[in-house]
Amino acid sequence: MVNLFISNTDNRWFDFLYRSSPHSEVNFWQPSATNFRAITPGEFFVFRLKSPRNIIGGFGVLSTATILPIKIAWDAFGQANGVASLTDFVAFIQNYRKDERVSPQSLIGCRVLTQPVFLDERNWSELPLSWSKNIVGGKTFSTGEPEGAALWNKLDQLLSSHQVASGMAETAERFGDPHLVLPRLGQGSFRISVIEAYKHQCALTDGRVLPALEAAHIKPYAEGGQHTRSNGILLRRDIHSVFDAGYAMIDDDFRFVVSDRVRTVFNNGNEYRRLNGQKLRLPDNPTDFPDKDFLRWHAENRFEAS
Repeated sequence: MVNLFISNTDNRWFDFLYRSSPHSEVNFWQPSATNFRAITPGEFFVFRLKSPRNIIGGFGVLSTATILPIKIAWDAFGQANGVASLTDFVAFIQNYRKDERVSPQSLIGCRVLTQPVFLDERNWSELPLSWSKNIVGGKTFSTGEPEGAALWNKLDQLLSSHQVASGMAETAERFGDPHLVLPRLGQGSFRISVIEAYKHQCALTDGRVLPALEAAHIKPYAEGGQHTRSNGILLRRDIHSVFDAGYAMIDDDFRFVVSDRVRTVFNNGNEYRRLNGQKLRLPDNPTDFPDKDFLRWHAENRFEAS
């Protein structure tokens, strides 16, 4: 049994993303810094278009939900936030938060969605009978109930058809009971999911200033690495650069190993050598720990010990 969440959706956000479809990921943001726990990653997040439409116009698969500064959300997703520019993004949110000044540093709620589907108007779908126009934010439906099961089956078929049409699916056949859908992370959702896994803090330092932190791929995506949490580590930007350049590696005990070349090549590097042997601050969920196969790949293909 899984859940779905039908959310009231700004028509301007929907129309912008519909016109620029397809997308691999989008950010369904809330103007206030609110947490979202109505559904879990892998469940459907459904777009109920606001009045005068009052209809389902699309959906996506929830990847992660978090709170971020507007600028970080823009850097991660760009126009997949449903706006043309950072200036428009700030103005859009200011329209909702009229009683306070909004800046790029203002916090917003982010519901990161992968595999989003923006339906043509002819394919828009009626809302469940139990939906009420008095619902302010949205409503959760369970596949354990007839309405939820019927909606899940319809959306699952639409997702399958959409993936086949766009060449993203291995097969058009989808059978079985309602189940979680594996989110296919893009670059933006990878970054945000790694930020969440490491609780917005560098894995090696006390750094929590998000503009200075980066989600480092252990094995680069261009060389067969994946946009998965287990292929990512949240590092301060300069440490990320040192790691990528092969002047550091992470061993099987999750300890940071710094090459002596930092000293011999740059005649210094004390700020990094001090980190030598330090153990990573790991995510709470063991499935999000750095994958040891990826760590070994980096050690064998990037790291230069001396």
